[in-house]
Amino acid sequence: MQAAHSHDHEHEHTPSAPAQAWVKTGLLLGLALYFLYNIVSGNLTNYINIRFSWLAYIAVAIFGALGAVSAYDLLRARRAEQAHDDHDHYHNHDHVSWPVLFITAIPLLLGTLIPSQPLGASAIDGNISTNVVAVSSMSTLGSDPLQWNVLDWLRAFNKSTNLAEFNNQPADVIGFVYREPDFAEDTFMVARFTISCCVADANAIGLPVVWPDNVALDDSQWVRVSGTFTLGAFRGQQIPLLVATAVEIVEQPKHPYLYP
Repeated sequence: MQAAHSHDHEHEHTPSAPAQAWVKTGLLLGLALYFLYNIVSGNLTNYINIRFSWLAYIAVAIFGALGAVSAYDLLRARRAEQAHDDHDHYHNHDHVSWPVLFITAIPLLLGTLIPSQPLGASAIDGNISTNVVAVSSMSTLGSDPLQWNVLDWLRAFNKSTNLAEFNNQPADVIGFVYREPDFAEDTFMVARFTISCCVADANAIGLPVVWPDNVALDDSQWVRVSGTFTLGAFRGQQIPLLVATAVEIVEQPKHPYLYP
């Protein structure tokens, strides 16, 4: 009687197992599709350094394979049930608990429901660097300064022992508009985010731009700024200011982040 009771008790819990297994399978396949979508759409660079994009391909392969195997086992078990073959029923008792499934589903739901976009002015919140010492100077600068980006210019400033040498140096850079309340009325920053691995280590950098018509620009708006540098005061320090001769509204770059 005790053995029979134990057997009945065991079967009372079997209905929940297939449900958990199907949810697990759906999550695995969903994660594979999510990574695949970000690869195909180009959104992957909104999250990680492009150098590590290969990890997303591995994730697609792993989650896809695990999901396919799990789905195959479930479908085989269903066919066995329909054939009344008790020995081929789904007997995998390594069930994932509902709390674990819920926690696993959270990033997938957030990634699906929240539109993918790169970090912008709203993510800076005052933490933007004009301290050229804080910027990596390991990379070699190109020979044409007009091809330099915001990060390249900060590297050049970092290497210089005389910032006045940049006076009248022409520049052409792309970034998004960033302002703070203590900026002068004719000043904004052309900013970019740098990431080494992913957005978790993102660092905002920028060049101060002098442009009388900057009030017509919206924060986070992507612009191309052309002009020349003049050594001047900005937030209590002497640094090269980019005195703009032209500010053009442009589309967000395909790769919005810079990589130190």
